[in-house]
Amino acid sequence: MQKFTSSHVNAARYIHEQNIHILVEWDGYARQGERAQGLFALRPAPLQMLHQEYLGTSGALYVDYIFSDLISTPPETQRLFTEKIIYMPNHFFSKGHAYQVEVKQPTVAYAPKSPVYVHGTGSPQENRCMAPPDSGPERPSFVYCNFNKFLKNNPETLRSWVRILREVPGSMLCLLEYPKEGIPYLRKFVHEAAGTSDNNSDFESFQAADGDELNTRIHFLPWARNPFDHQMRNQDFCNVMLDNYPYNGHTVAQDALYGGVPIVTRSDGLDMSSRVTTSANIVLDIPAMNAYNGTKEYEEIAIRIGTDSKFYNSVREKIIASALQRNPMHPYWDVARYVKNFEFGLKVAWERFVNGERPDHIYVKETEAAARGTYDEEILAHDKDGQHRQRRQHESLNDDPGDNPATDDGLDEL
Repeated sequence: MQKFTSSHVNAARYIHEQNIHILVEWDGYARQGERAQGLFALRPAPLQMLHQEYLGTSGALYVDYIFSDLISTPPETQRLFTEKIIYMPNHFFSKGHAYQVEVKQPTVAYAPKSPVYVHGTGSPQENRCMAPPDSGPERPSFVYCNFNKFLKNNPETLRSWVRILREVPGSMLCLLEYPKEGIPYLRKFVHEAAGTSDNNSDFESFQAADGDELNTRIHFLPWARNPFDHQMRNQDFCNVMLDNYPYNGHTVAQDALYGGVPIVTRSDGLDMSSRVTTSANIVLDIPAMNAYNGTKEYEEIAIRIGTDSKFYNSVREKIIASALQRNPMHPYWDVARYVKNFEFGLKVAWERFVNGERPDHIYVKETEAAARGTYDEEILAHDKDGQHRQRRQHESLNDDPGDNPATDDGLDEL
């Protein structure tokens, strides 16, 4: 297919010639037009679906289904979709972190800090978002993070981050240079948002307040080209991720969660893209991270978890336990279980087509085999790297944080 990326007509002809039954689209309107557009409009396959990358309706009559779950897309929002919805159990977003040997498993204890930063070493308090020694707290009380693109930020969310930093003394906010060119504008916004003005049209009435001080507590990590290195930095630099609204972190959020990083998210919207983390937190049994009442509650949760070490540790340890759970794996991280459910949805949709029935909403019910979950012997049977993964899992489960000198999470003073 690679040779057809510049021609949607040739790609459609090739797909049709291969007698593909179901065509699944990831990009939707994403990727800034990098892929050939117009492919789905030519209807090269009898059934066409959206899955994961573009989280919203296509608005197109040539897309039959979209995958979601009951939390991310409540039934009352079905009327907003041109597609019918295939409702997945647990969580609709696929993630392979627990299966990939390249992905570092989370640990309760932090590895000793290296004099020069090395992936997988140091705590967020020690690494300080790689800030210069003369900028920001010498040892932050708490480190919030967000590694999404700047284009997901909006004034409302940034103002919340300003208030959160202000209410958690000594805290820092660690962001990603994404893009680097946007940093001056973000800092300018923080400076202005922290201040006050009697008249927005009168610059002379502006009072700067603490914007400059807050900017010394906001720092930026350089882009990491290796996605596994980038994922590893979550545990090294983040205590808690502050989610975006109304377009959540999606893949970024999964990376954070598998690093043992709780995510505070707003849950008051109905957009599919704004509810992905809400659904994740429910499956992971940490609904206290969901702000159902909007901005004020979002800030309150973020402030509480940044100042209550007992609360923070309990949430973090629950996330880490889910990532390390074995025999069976936790449903959130169990991609083999996910695949069984995904295939079941495809099968039901295809059977409807073969029977001459129009597409309709599908509620995937787990089979007994899927609901059993995945055990080590299944991984070993299907993956030549499974033995390595199994060994790493058991080593992590048998680690005793009490025997590790790197157990200080930097929150004892809270």
